[in-house]
Order: sequence, then structure tokens, then C-alpha cells
Amino acid sequence: MKKLRDILVGLFNIIFKILFEYSKYVLIAIVAIVSAQVVARNLFKGSIMWSQEVSLLLIVWMTFLSMAIGSEKNLHIGVELFYSFFPKPIQKLCDGINNVIVLMIGAFLGIYGTRLVISTMSSTLAATKWPAGVLYLMIPVGGWCMFFFKMLDCFGWKKYKKTDLDEKPEAAEEEETV
Repeated sequence: MKKLRDILVGLFNIIFKILFEYSKYVLIAIVAIVSAQVVARNLFKGSIMWSQEVSLLLIVWMTFLSMAIGSEKNLHIGVELFYSFFPKPIQKLCDGINNVIVLMIGAFLGIYGTRLVISTMSSTLAATKWPAGVLYLMIPVGGWCMFFFKMLDCFGWKKYKKTDLDEKPEAAEEEETV
């Protein structure tokens, strides 16, 4: 079981790092494309024909990748007003229900997102002429990542995961110990 855990946690670390780094570049690309479109429209009185379509595609991709990253970090919407007042067994029950709901949402997005991508691959986007399924490609990717990340949490393997977001800079650690 320890070997399986090490393999799955190692796979998680790789997937998470790829998603996190890729999300940064997608955000930079969105800003660059939209800025170029604004400059082209205002200075050159023309427009970049594909800019709206590609920026929309990247925003959809960014949304679903960020959703997977956010669910792994438990940054999703939660109502915690009364949670701290509950006894520990009730808190554990609430955490379990939360895990099941996130697993179900991840599986739903993975299954039906895959169906959506497959069913829209035959049509094309207007400006780029890319298959329309490319627009929805990150729905199943984000969903399956959500499912995988939450499964590791359900097995109690969260403590073995290493992500850039978990690491504190050395200067911050020194300040806390002083």
C-alpha cells in the first residue's frame, strides 16, 4: 500500500505542478491577447479577428483548471459560520459529506465533459476553424483532476503531497520563529 501511495502522490505532485504552471501561462496569454486587441482597435482602427475566440477559449480553460487547483486546496465555497461550534464527530461527518460531493462533481464533470468534447468535435469554431470540442477540453481534465485530488484526500494522503503553494519562503519561516 505504501508503494501505491508513493506512486499516486508522486503522480499528484507532477499533475498539480503542470496545472499550476500551465494556469500561469494561460493567464499571461489572456492578458497579452486582450491587450493586443485593445491596442489594435484603438491605435490601428482594426481588430485581430481570432482574439475574442482564443481569449474565450483560454478563459474557459483557466476556469476549469483553477477549479481543480482550488478544490485541491479546499478554496471552494464553504459555509463555516457554525462549523467550529459543532462537536468533532459532526465536523468529521460534514467533512465526509463535503468530500463525497466534491468527488461526485469531479466525476460528473469528467464523464459528461468527455461526452461534450466528443459530441462537439465535428463542428468548428468560426474564426480559428478549430474543432469546437477544443473549447470544452478542460472540463473533463479539470473534473478528473478534482476527482483524483479528492480521492487522495479521502485516503488521508494529503500530508504527503508537495505543492508550491504549501511551501513557505525561508524568510517567512524565520519571521514566524522569532
